[in-house]
Amino acid sequence: MHKPDVTGFYDARTGSIQYVVADPATGKCAIIDPVLDFDEKSGSTATRNADAILDHVARKGLTVEWILDTHPHADHFSAARYLRAKTGAPTAIGEHVKGVQRIWKTIYNWPDFACDGSQWDRLFTDGETFRIGELKARVIHSPGHTLASISYVIGDAAFIHDTLFMPDSGSARADFPGGSASDLWRSIQAILALPDETRLFTGHDYCQGGREARWESTVAEQKAMNPHVAGKTEADYVNLREARDRTLPMPKLILHALQVNVRGGELPPAEDNGRRYLKIPLDALPGSVWG
Repeated sequence: MHKPDVTGFYDARTGSIQYVVADPATGKCAIIDPVLDFDEKSGSTATRNADAILDHVARKGLTVEWILDTHPHADHFSAARYLRAKTGAPTAIGEHVKGVQRIWKTIYNWPDFACDGSQWDRLFTDGETFRIGELKARVIHSPGHTLASISYVIGDAAFIHDTLFMPDSGSARADFPGGSASDLWRSIQAILALPDETRLFTGHDYCQGGREARWESTVAEQKAMNPHVAGKTEADYVNLREARDRTLPMPKLILHALQVNVRGGELPPAEDNGRRYLKIPLDALPGSVWG
C-alpha cells in the first residue's frame, strides 16, 4: 500500500487541522479542509492559514492537484475558493452537500440559491476513486456529524474529519441540522473496519487535559482506547452521544461559517458600497444551549 506524506497544519483559534497529502513519487498533492481566517469580533478576514499551506507547497516543490472538503464546516470558514484561485486546482466535496445546502437555504432565506453543488468542481459519490499523482484515493460517505460528510482514504491514511477525535477525546457531535448519532456510529464502524495499521487523521483537536495538539492515530488505537467506541454497542454510543450533545452550545461561528461554506468557501458578494455582509438569522436553531 502506498504511503503518502502527510503534513498537518493546526489552527489554534478553531482547533482545526488542515492537511497537505503528497505523493512522494510524483510530488503531486491534495489540500484537505483549509481554513480561511476570520475574527468574529472585528469582522476581519485573512489568509494566514492558507498562505502557510501555499508556502509549504512551494518549499517542498509540490503541485496541488485537488482542494478537498470533507463537509461544510460549522466552526471555521473554508479557504477552498481562495486556494483554487491561487493554484488552479479543482475543488471537491461529497454529493450529499446538496442536502446540506437545502437545509441552510431555508435557514438563511435564500430563495435563489442553487442547491446543486455547483459551487465545487467535483461532487464525489460513496466509493468513488480518484488519483493524487500515483496514489489511489477512495471516498467513504460518513454522515452523522453532517449528512454530507465524507472521509478520504489515501494509501495507508484516512482523513476522517469530525467522526472520531484522538483516542483520549472521543467523537464529534451529531446534533447539527441533518446530524444523527446513529448515522455517526455507523460511519465510525466503517472507518474502524479499515486495516488496523491505517493511519487516521482527524479534523479537530481540543488539547485534552492541556496536552499539545495531536491529530494522528491508528485504527487499532481507536478500537482499543477511544472511550466512545471501545466496548460500546450502538445503543450505548447513541445514548452517550445524544446526552453529551444536549449539554453543548452551538459553535460560535456556525451561523457565520455555513453561509460561506455551503458556497464552497466563497464570501458573500459585495454590495453597492463595496463591502461584504454576513447574514445572521435570529432564533434559527431552537432549543440550542446558550453558551
